[in-house]
Amino acid sequence: MGVAEIDRINHLLSIHATLIFYGNAANDLLANQVADDVAIHWNEPQATVKIANEWYRVHFLIRGFYEPALTELDVYENTDPQKNYFRIEDFASGNISFVDGINSNTGYFKLDNLLNNSTTAAHEFGHTLGLEHPEIIDIRGKGIPGIMYPRGTIVDPHFQYDPSVPAGEKGGTLNPFNRKVLRKDIEDLKLNRLLFSETGHAVVGGFTSVWHEAHGDLKIC
Repeated sequence: MGVAEIDRINHLLSIHATLIFYGNAANDLLANQVADDVAIHWNEPQATVKIANEWYRVHFLIRGFYEPALTELDVYENTDPQKNYFRIEDFASGNISFVDGINSNTGYFKLDNLLNNSTTAAHEFGHTLGLEHPEIIDIRGKGIPGIMYPRGTIVDPHFQYDPSVPAGEKGGTLNPFNRKVLRKDIEDLKLNRLLFSETGHAVVGGFTSVWHEAHGDLKIC
């Protein structure tokens, strides 16, 4: 989730988002790294968007903070659309990271999904802005996989975990490290349809405001 700010003089459309992290595996360094990673991915296509017959350069401004004292009430009562809240833990049920729906501002990240130049955070950020997984997930011959393609997508061999494995078999699906934010991903945000206030601001995404407990702390009866 974020806030779009339109600068009609400099023809710039900025997307502001603050990523707030909590949990046993979160820390200041990781918060900054993840925020920087999301910004790098989403700014890579150097996209433009046409609004009212004028072209605007799209730029993502992402900040990351670690808030160890964050409470459930803080998340629930937040009304700032720039703020997103993500728990980070070593363990996640299902072994995957997730956000709480399309157009959301909360979620749960598995630590090792975020390391080593992973695209997981950038992918999940796309969901918070309203993007879904593409319907067709066999994209052989279609080139570089866009950021919103999920794990399990059938891709050309050089985008697989193991290029030597037949498509669809173990190791023969999309390695998430090979996803990129493409201009089409920016187009799919439909930023040209935003309704800007008199101050030039518009909300992208929506509130889910879900606090997450650590999955490892859940007791099974």
